[in-house]
Amino acid sequence: MKTRALVVLGALVILSGCASVEMADKAASAKAKEFNAPRPGQAGVYIYRDSFVGKALKKDVLVDGKCLGESAADVFFYTEVEGGKVHKIDTESEFSANTLEMLFDAGRNYFVRQFIKMGVFVGGAGVELVSEEAGKKAVAGLEMAKPGKCGTPE
Repeated sequence: MKTRALVVLGALVILSGCASVEMADKAASAKAKEFNAPRPGQAGVYIYRDSFVGKALKKDVLVDGKCLGESAADVFFYTEVEGGKVHKIDTESEFSANTLEMLFDAGRNYFVRQFIKMGVFVGGAGVELVSEEAGKKAVAGLEMAKPGKCGTPE
């Protein structure tokens, strides 16, 4: 019984600590939080992580198989993708990637929430589309991570 309690306590510590990633400058973060329309022919994509669980974990985020960046607690990324096409957003999880695949219309901003969930050995991650209203509210309280560096090789 004592061993089980120690394992559970250890898992909670791992899932509730804080991880950090390289951050974009404050001006770029503030500009992204203006939620302007994307460039012509493009769709804007905000991918954010605001969950309390798994603060000690970093998780890769990929768009169409290319590294967008490594997420941590309370950060977001902003990128643009070609509008009128289906795109894939992947996040690494415990055993395989979790994917959101959908059509992104040009001229719109989309908000994708990355969340951490309990796993067998380490927390996994998932992604889900959220409403523009919920996404803007969440992103407004976060800071933008610097894109381009993932923790695992592609």
